[in-house]
Amino acid sequence: MTSRPALRRSAATLAGSACLFLAALAFADEAPSGEIPVPSEATDPLDAARSVRQDANVDGVTSQKRVDDLNADTDLLFNRYHSVLRQTDSIRVYNRQMRDLIASQEAELVSLAEQIDRVEEVGRSVTPLMLRMIDALDALVSLDVPFLEKERRDRIDALHALMGRADVSNAEKYRNIMEAYQIENEYGRTIEAYRSNLARDGKETTVDFLRFGRIALVYQALDGSETGVWDPETDDWIILDSDYRTPIREGIRIARKQSAPDLIRLPLRAAVGATQ
Repeated sequence: MTSRPALRRSAATLAGSACLFLAALAFADEAPSGEIPVPSEATDPLDAARSVRQDANVDGVTSQKRVDDLNADTDLLFNRYHSVLRQTDSIRVYNRQMRDLIASQEAELVSLAEQIDRVEEVGRSVTPLMLRMIDALDALVSLDVPFLEKERRDRIDALHALMGRADVSNAEKYRNIMEAYQIENEYGRTIEAYRSNLARDGKETTVDFLRFGRIALVYQALDGSETGVWDPETDDWIILDSDYRTPIREGIRIARKQSAPDLIRLPLRAAVGATQ
């Protein structure tokens, strides 16, 4: 008589065989015709763990790279932000300085406009003054010792012509007038020798003139045959005796820097009331 446990094992065996048979039939239905299915080998648990770890490492590297990239981008944006803040502060200071500068320039424009108005008023009063100065200079040349007459007259004529020019400023006109006065002033404290023509008795003769400031103006013929001096009282030339021939010749040499400075004898009139 068969025992109950043996019956149970037989039933389990039959059930397992039936399951394997059904699975084989199902696999045979899915497999292509003519191919025999081969059962797959069992996967090694250690290899699976290694594969999972490698995948985790790759994911970790990728994540770390993303973190590093985000950190670099954050630092770049932070530096740009601070740079923009510094530029903003600089622009704020610059704008404040520009506002002060513009305010100063506006005040300067107002001052210049006022000065221009005053310049026009001064110009209206300076022009008559300059004309009077030229007339005074002309009178001085007419009444002065007659040296360098053509040069001095040409200078005065140039000043009169300058006053009639609209393209020359009043400042330039005034500068030229003052320059002419300075030249006339220099004549009073210098010694000069020059050669020019002397008109006497309806004739012109080339002579050497010697000017001692405005104290004396003498001349001497080129051959030394005649020596004369200008007399302001008679407004004419006076012929000197032969005693002045050598001193005047020496004075001409000194004025031309052909001889060393020295004392010379001049034909000067004594002051009125002076004793002989």
